[in-house]
Formats: sequence, C-alpha cells, structure tokens
Amino acid sequence: MLDIKYIRENLEKVKKGCEMKGVEIDFEKLLDLDEQRRKTLKELQEIRREKNRLSKEIGKKVGEEREGLILEMKKYSEREEKLEEKYEEIEKEFFEILSQIPNLPLEGVPEGKDESQNVVLKVWGKPKKFDFPVKDHLEIGENLDIIDTKRASKTSGSRFGFLKKESALLEIALTNFVLDLLLKEGFEFVIPPVLIRPELFWGMGYLEKGREDFYFIEKDNLILVGTAEQILGPMHANEIFEEKDLPKRYLGFSSCFRREAGSWGKDVRGILRVHQFDKLEMFSFCLPEQSQKEHEFFLGIEEKIMQALKIPYRVIKVCSGDMAFPTAAQYDIEAWIPSQNRYRETHSTSNCTDFQARRLNIRYQDKKTKKLYFVHTVNGTAVAVQRTIIAILENYQNEDGSVKIPKVLQKYLPFKEIKRI
Repeated sequence: MLDIKYIRENLEKVKKGCEMKGVEIDFEKLLDLDEQRRKTLKELQEIRREKNRLSKEIGKKVGEEREGLILEMKKYSEREEKLEEKYEEIEKEFFEILSQIPNLPLEGVPEGKDESQNVVLKVWGKPKKFDFPVKDHLEIGENLDIIDTKRASKTSGSRFGFLKKESALLEIALTNFVLDLLLKEGFEFVIPPVLIRPELFWGMGYLEKGREDFYFIEKDNLILVGTAEQILGPMHANEIFEEKDLPKRYLGFSSCFRREAGSWGKDVRGILRVHQFDKLEMFSFCLPEQSQKEHEFFLGIEEKIMQALKIPYRVIKVCSGDMAFPTAAQYDIEAWIPSQNRYRETHSTSNCTDFQARRLNIRYQDKKTKKLYFVHTVNGTAVAVQRTIIAILENYQNEDGSVKIPKVLQKYLPFKEIKRI
C-alpha cells in the first residue's frame, strides 16, 4: 500500500505509475476524502481535549455549576459520537480507494500493456537440434508411464496429473538439489501451511486483482495459496526486525493451487498449466537500500539453477502492464520447450519494495536512530517442479523415447536415464 502523504506530494508520479499498470483511480475523490478525514479527525481531537478539560473541572465543582458542566459534557459526547460515525464512513471509503492503488513500477521498468511488450535481456544456451521428430512431455511421460493425466481427470477433474515412479523421484531430486544450493546461501528452509487467512492474503496484495484465480474455503474463511510467497510474507506480520538480522531469507516448499481462471483452451495438454503443482520459493525481508541488489541476487540464483540443469533459457524484463498488483520490478526466466519451438516461463522474481510490508506492518529498527521503518520484500521461484520436469523431459529426450537425467541431478537418483522396461 502506498503512503497517502507520498501520494499527496507525488501525485503526477503516482498517476503515471497507475497508468503504466493499467489501473484507473479516482484521485480527485481520494484526495477529497483524505481532506475530509483529516478535518474530521482534527474536530474529534478538539472535542476530546475539551472533554478532558471539562472532566477535570467537574471534579472541582459542586451543585448547579457541576450539573451545568455535566450537561455541557453530554453535548460534547453526543457530538463526538456523530463525528466518530462520520469519520468511520469517510475512512472506509477512503481506504477502499487507497487499497486499489497498485505498487508503482520502479525506474527502468519497460512501459507496456501485456507480455507482448516484455523485453528480452539475455539468452543462454543453444536449443538442441534433434535429428528425429520431437515428442512433447505428455507423450514422453505416458510412454514411460511416469505421468498420468487420464486417471487424475477421473479422480480430480481436468488440469491435474499424477507424477509416478521416475518423475516423482525426479521431483524429490530437484528439491534436494535446490535445497543443497540455497542452504549454502544462507536461506532458512520452511514448509508452510497452504491455507491462509484472507486479511493476510490481502496484505500481500492478491485480493484487489486476480482474486478469481484462487480457491476460497468459505466455510473456514481461508484461502489456498497460489505460491509459498503468499504465506512466507505474513509470517512476520506486525513484527519488528533488528537491522542486523536483515536480509532475512526463506526458502519455502509448498503445493500451490490456482484456478487458472480465463485460461481455458490454453495449454490444457499435460501438466504445463495445472490447478495444483509443487514449488520451492525464495523470499527475503531486507533493508530498503538492499532490495534492488537482492532482486538481482535472486535472479542470479535462478540462472545458476537453470545453467546447472543445462536447459536453454532466456531472461525477460517484465513490462509494467504484465506485472502483478504488488510488484515494482520483475524478471522472468523462460525455458526452451522443443515441442512448442518456443520459450515458456519457469521462474519469476519480483521486488515488491515496501508495498507488502506496509499492509502487513513489518518494520525494522534503525540501529543508529532507533526509528522504525518498513522493510522491503523480494520473492523468486527457486524451482517450479512440474514445469522444470517438462523442460527436462523434452530437452533430454532420446529417439527411442528414453530420457537422460541432467548430470547435476544424478547423485540424487538411483538411475541416470528413464526408459521403458
């Protein structure tokens, strides 16, 4: 959430940021409500001061003079009650509009309406040239009996899949590989709950835009997370860090749940776009001056993982209109998918500045001034398991239908190749 004082002092900049993200805000109404709430609050404070003065005077008086002061106090109390009701109404409307303002794009973010205007920053590795017709991941998986979407459709409906035998073991291998790498970088491993309270989900900035993509458990007033990031941030809601403890980095493993609303007819084949998948997610609480460097650090880790797996990829700088509501800057990594002859997203990393911390009231104490300031938050994919398995199956496939295992994963598995028995 943006600070209203910042909005008042930087109105044109805020308007431009909203325009870049394709969000329309009635700023005239917002500022009018802000003026009303400040005026009403000032009146309330004056009434409360006068009531305090009268309270002291009443204690000193007796008889008719005391009764007169009590009557005057009653009039102030009635006026106070009406003003409190008025303030609550103004504050509610003010807060509703303020909550619709997204995080503003940082300087250097490309301006654009959608993913077609994202910018390619880097391409790593050369796609392999196959001398045989390539198969897609589902054909490979079904032939090897390691992916089963037909039975998943029977048990759970469309857009689910069973990972079986070698593919299930491959998930564990990917998890262990990334764990080994990131524990050395000082990340703290967490397996969080996958259900979160709505007010904390709101705090992360995912209720204003895109709420139709999440599963709501209405009876229990809980939401299934779409990524571990959404619950790692609220771990420290209403807490204060010591400056020396920042950056505080977590690596969370969770199943992720997404309705994929509005995507029917897109990528319905296989396990590319499913309602449930597993992911290892990086999350950092850091000092404001650290967040851009931390963002680059996360991107570096993602590249390191992809290079170790030897999967060709490209790095994308995401444009303003393609970024999420709480995001100020974002990079994506897209892996080469041979069957589609194109790159597809496997990783994303975002700098959310102090936007989420303000909503969740997460601060740190400056070691010199002892003042409290909001932290910055950075998130990033370490490995989206199913999508990475897709990339491995397709890039490491052989003509006979078998699949080689990336060398870096072989020590975590009892096999170096997946083949039909």
